[in-house]
Amino acid sequence: MNQSFKTAIVGAGMIGSSMACLFAGNGIPVTVKTSRREAVAEKVATYYADLVAEKLMTEAQVAACTKLITYTTEYEDIADAEVVFECVVEKLDIKQTIYAALAKTCKNLKAIVSSSSAISPADLANGTECPEKIMVGHPYNPPHLVPCVELVKNDFTDAESLKAVYGLLEYCGREVCTMNRPAPGFIANRLQHALYREAMYMVEQGICGPEDIDKCIRSSWGPRYTSIGLFEHFDYAGLDLIANIETYLYPDLCDTKEVHPSIKLRLEEGNLGYKTGHGVYDWTKYDMDAFRKKTTAPYLQFFNWKLPEA
Repeated sequence: MNQSFKTAIVGAGMIGSSMACLFAGNGIPVTVKTSRREAVAEKVATYYADLVAEKLMTEAQVAACTKLITYTTEYEDIADAEVVFECVVEKLDIKQTIYAALAKTCKNLKAIVSSSSAISPADLANGTECPEKIMVGHPYNPPHLVPCVELVKNDFTDAESLKAVYGLLEYCGREVCTMNRPAPGFIANRLQHALYREAMYMVEQGICGPEDIDKCIRSSWGPRYTSIGLFEHFDYAGLDLIANIETYLYPDLCDTKEVHPSIKLRLEEGNLGYKTGHGVYDWTKYDMDAFRKKTTAPYLQFFNWKLPEA
């Protein structure tokens, strides 16, 4: 049923390229509006090659998927699109300029879905001609492998628009997590940054080093949460036990409302992490091909595409 949706993507960096792979991998034709066709096609080819190497796709299936992806630089070429995924930079004015062009050009438009990881859908929709069609569908990188998508509506989002996007993503095997109302950071980033706040605090306080924190996560509860959830885990442990721990522990936890001093210092020194070679870790010592494979390996178990016939 959802294969009938005419789907398009505007912008094609890592997220847009990966989303194109996902849709084509499930037999859904997709048109990508981008001025960087060669770079996007190269990313798409790399993603598919990785799946072939893992024996999750054949070369014939790659060829069939590749034929389902069309590239254009013109809005007129996506005029029949019903669901459009916006995957451009995190700048509100640029996004809203795109929404205006889509509202003007796409006469059968059901929904505009932003991949934003930071901007509220209320702000995205504010002042636009089609607030009822706008929502956030925040995926996690790379979205062709990571199943989670956070679907966040604004106050005006039409129920049918939301239903159409939910159905399309679910058809593609995504775990669609919906929010009752927008909140900064949505769901996963709120949890992730709360964890990072405490982890950096422990390093700054000399409690332990970053290597041991990462080792602890990988070898303790990290693997558990790939098969059961946080609330399941704590319910199973017993809320009386949880309350006793929290009464003792909470007063000692970090509650800063600002960026940690050690992060500010690294920013001043120009040490931004992988992109500059140094951050908390020395990235010049890493084998980045091996690291890329390690980051995607846990998600291969979720691979569930409805691959088109070769």
